[in-house]
Amino acid sequence: MSAAGGLPEVLTVGRVGVDLYPEQSGVPLAEVRTFAKSLGGTATNVAVAAARLGRSAAVLTKVGADGFGGYVRTALRGFGVSADHVGTAPDLRTPVVFCALDPPDDPPLLFYRQPTAPDLTLEPADVPWDLVARVPLLWVTGTGVCAEPARSTQRALLEHRARRAHTVLDLDHRPAFWDGAERAGREIGWMLDHVTVAVGNRAEAEIAVGAADPDEAARRMLARGVGLAVVKLGADGALVATRDGTWTAPPCPVDVVCGLGAGDAFGGALAHGLLAGWPPERAARYANAAGALVATRLACADAMPTPDEIEPLLGQDPEHPRS
Repeated sequence: MSAAGGLPEVLTVGRVGVDLYPEQSGVPLAEVRTFAKSLGGTATNVAVAAARLGRSAAVLTKVGADGFGGYVRTALRGFGVSADHVGTAPDLRTPVVFCALDPPDDPPLLFYRQPTAPDLTLEPADVPWDLVARVPLLWVTGTGVCAEPARSTQRALLEHRARRAHTVLDLDHRPAFWDGAERAGREIGWMLDHVTVAVGNRAEAEIAVGAADPDEAARRMLARGVGLAVVKLGADGALVATRDGTWTAPPCPVDVVCGLGAGDAFGGALAHGLLAGWPPERAARYANAAGALVATRLACADAMPTPDEIEPLLGQDPEHPRS
């Protein structure tokens, strides 16, 4: 699939890195013997997930002037994602992230992003402004405003976008990137006034709007002018809300191998559903299935599913959903 005029259908903005996953499960990091390398970072994973579902996608981000930066570009192209807007921060290193599958459903992460991550150095000169204005779906993240100059750049992106559909905010709160929840809530909350869709889990919703209860959190997002609010409920599915009503998409029970990446698979599938014009509850059900599949696999980008893998889990052809 491709957008009119050769534009990608999806442009994601923000975090990229190299994930190192332990090949031994259920042990602390100190006892891991070997690791597997994978492309990672929320914005990057969402673009890969959308590409796996047939959408043309690109990432706006930065890497370091090192071998891992080259790996990122090569891996993106291998997944069918454009690396045309992946810049280089010459004095910084591409981030590396270690995780321990202990516990597998919520693995602890160890980020190497010092003194800062290249993706947090995005400046106006790095931005393809015409693409930002015209791309059918723009995806920004909460971590994208945790530091300058990326914070001001992402704010400028949203102002330039002028709340065109679809402008999606992934609440994506990582406490380690912030100096406190109050600051995170203020900065992420500002973006709610400039997007058409907001998606995050209960903890992220509480940071953004001060409510962990899914119904109340969704109500507060809609009150900020968001057209679609999605609160991921983990094993309980996902709540989706618009001004026309609220629905809960049921979960897809699976045996969890690694919980990382499931939310990004959900995001890429949600983007696919939005671009397809699906009703919100249908898009969320499809996204739940995508996330569940990734939870049964090790790695993030490499684990993103295809439509042929999602459809059997739904038990139906997504083009002909049950009423």
